[in-house]
Amino acid sequence: MNKSSTNTVESLQIIEIPHDGVKTYCITAQATEDNMPEVFDQVAAEVEKRNAKIAFQYLFGGRQYYPQAVSAIKKLDWPLTLLHGDACSGATITGTQFIALSGAELNPVVDGERLVGNWYETEDARYCLLGDIRADDLSLSREEQARAVFEKMEALLQQADMEFTDIARTWIYLNDLLEWYDEFNAVRTRFFEERGVFEKMVPASTGIGAGTAIGEAMVCALLAVKPKHDRVKVFAVPSPLQCPAIDYKSSFARAIEIDRPGSRMLAISGTASIEPGGETAHVGDCEKQIELTMEVVHAILESRGMDWADTARAIAYFKDIDDAPLLEKYCTEHHLPELPVAISHADVCRHDLLFEIELDAVKRD
Repeated sequence: MNKSSTNTVESLQIIEIPHDGVKTYCITAQATEDNMPEVFDQVAAEVEKRNAKIAFQYLFGGRQYYPQAVSAIKKLDWPLTLLHGDACSGATITGTQFIALSGAELNPVVDGERLVGNWYETEDARYCLLGDIRADDLSLSREEQARAVFEKMEALLQQADMEFTDIARTWIYLNDLLEWYDEFNAVRTRFFEERGVFEKMVPASTGIGAGTAIGEAMVCALLAVKPKHDRVKVFAVPSPLQCPAIDYKSSFARAIEIDRPGSRMLAISGTASIEPGGETAHVGDCEKQIELTMEVVHAILESRGMDWADTARAIAYFKDIDDAPLLEKYCTEHHLPELPVAISHADVCRHDLLFEIELDAVKRD
């Protein structure tokens, strides 16, 4: 594989990514209600072994598991974003992902008394990874909460001496997404226009129907990058098999690439079964939707000289969790390597979309 290293420690998949003289670790685990404490202990041990520090965590499962998850972590000093999918009964936990870092000091970013992320600096760039960003006033309308979250993202980035236009990647989770996705897109587009995003670079993004531990209208995470010189480049990457999402009034790039000393990282947005003209393909057939989606993702990878073996992390979202084995079937039939993928039970951004996947891939220098 064309990465620094890939380790599988029992239920963990750990991908090491060198860049700018530091190392990032993407850790994917198939956590369940029963094995959560053991999995979290395993992750802590592996992170400590690498002299790293956890910067971020996703946990996919019902809201009722949040207190249990927090108690299973011996020292929670990173943002834990729990995602309860709109389509999810909440009866199970389907997985978890961590991002850890070694070789650079993590500087906390706080929202009041809550730790929501960290920024760190290298000789080449400044990076900021934030999670669990939500509005303070949950009595606001959904559109007002969305606006408040974007404003909070901007304010939090100021703690890292960064601007909204430094954002390279967002993750946006909307409670009851299918009821107000168009209204959300209007809020996002208006905010992007006000901040000059369209004149610079529209970030990659994932938009999924999911609430968090409290059930806010919207919760977000982001990755921002501020290069110090032109040897670090951050730019949008088009999809060879799909039109730009902005063509159907959804303001995100199909993918972005971060080129920096040590490696190139390609962050592919949440991708689903959408035809080149923007219409949903293979309505009602999840197996066919998975097939087209994976073809679209592979075409983006190939356009940047990468392949499935370069995958560092992925999240697959299923409207019907019973369809999850179809992804494994596709990977087996097409001889893909074992992917570090977490499974989430959640609504995708259209009523007729049954599957979506996001993926980060890395190529070493």
